[in-house]
Amino acid sequence: MFTPTIEWVNGRIRLIDQTLLPNEFKKIYCDEVSEIWQAIKTLKVRGAPAIGIAAAFGTVLGIWHSTADNYVDFETELKDITDYLSTSRPTAVNLFWALKRMVKVAQENKSLTVPELKERLLAESLDIMSEDQQMSRSIGKYGAGLIENGDNILTHCNAGGLATSDYGTALAVMFSAHEMGKQIHVYADETRPLLQGARLTTWELMRAGIDVTLICDSVAGQVMKEGYIQRVVVGADRIAANGDTANKIGTYMVAVMAQQHGVPFYVAAPTSTVDMSLENGDQIPIEERGAEEVTEGFGQRTAPEGVKVYSPAFDVTPAHLITSIITEKGVINPPFNVNLKRAFL
Repeated sequence: MFTPTIEWVNGRIRLIDQTLLPNEFKKIYCDEVSEIWQAIKTLKVRGAPAIGIAAAFGTVLGIWHSTADNYVDFETELKDITDYLSTSRPTAVNLFWALKRMVKVAQENKSLTVPELKERLLAESLDIMSEDQQMSRSIGKYGAGLIENGDNILTHCNAGGLATSDYGTALAVMFSAHEMGKQIHVYADETRPLLQGARLTTWELMRAGIDVTLICDSVAGQVMKEGYIQRVVVGADRIAANGDTANKIGTYMVAVMAQQHGVPFYVAAPTSTVDMSLENGDQIPIEERGAEEVTEGFGQRTAPEGVKVYSPAFDVTPAHLITSIITEKGVINPPFNVNLKRAFL
């Protein structure tokens, strides 16, 4: 049921083109580092853990045909490739985490020959993917413990298998609860402007046999007011040391409404999404997307030509609005500035 989102296949990167879903399921190949950069930039592959894996595979793809015959030249090429991949998207920290990890592995194995270094980096990228699979299932297990039989859960954007290697973060909680036999119902925000909730989250949940209702983003407050929602579970693209969390634009609004209506608000993410170098969410870089995604979404003009557009891809939910952060190491409760540190001990 859980189809791999991204794979290394015979020296090529194979991934699901998420821009085509739900109308077409298609896997595409990337043979050049510029192609995986473009796939990340254009959201063919998306979701913080998934683009971390893509960056690791992209690093291997970039150095695979290196003709360097010594470590110094190889390291120069490696740095050029990782620097280039780091420019694809600025907010999701897993991208930078994976690139730094690849560089560190090379530095720690500089005594190897260049062919051996290439194989070592490939092994590391595959480890990153395998670890993601394990972390996703642990997140699901811990998160499912917070879900009661009969719960209605609201989620925003897509933090499912498509956002990871195959299982998810926020949706992993729902998959795991469902696998335990708990009866749940999910309300999925459509997630403007690119409709990741409508296109991707509903597609994944329906494939898993989980009852799901699609709602417009502006309906989230109303379903909470009417008492339909018992929990909110979302993913994350970067979590600061104090617990402030960057996620898809609109998440902050959902968190405010959840607090207003007394609904627990959970963030599900691996510890690789936690950026302990940032004191708070004000330091998280927020990507801005092109105006055409708002005014000409999916090829149909929906606003007057020439209108000004402001389109941040993410917002930051303050830590005080977050009930708990669900990680592969367990459920982390406030105070986050203390308890997140403990997760790394």
